[in-house]
Amino acid sequence: MIATTDPITAARAAALFVSDISASHRPTRAEAEAAIRRAIRIHRGVHECAADMAANYGDYPELAAARMMWARSVAEGLRHRAVLSHLDRQAPRAWLAPAA
Repeated sequence: MIATTDPITAARAAALFVSDISASHRPTRAEAEAAIRRAIRIHRGVHECAADMAANYGDYPELAAARMMWARSVAEGLRHRAVLSHLDRQAPRAWLAPAA
């Protein structure tokens, strides 16, 4: 089975891949989001992040695999935390609903 990644997560992963954060670092949400914004600004957009990623590691994909796994993991964690945060904000309303 082929797993697909939503476009926002893929864009975040590409930006993290070309960011200045070390793959050995587990960034906080704020650190990761700041690194994504910096990378997109420095590379002048998400498409350029992806292009630079390919240009820098195209000849040595084995070197890029670990960094991309890290970048995807961090990007997916951002998405997961955003969903949980949204659900947490919605949950109290469900408890206030009158019983049927």
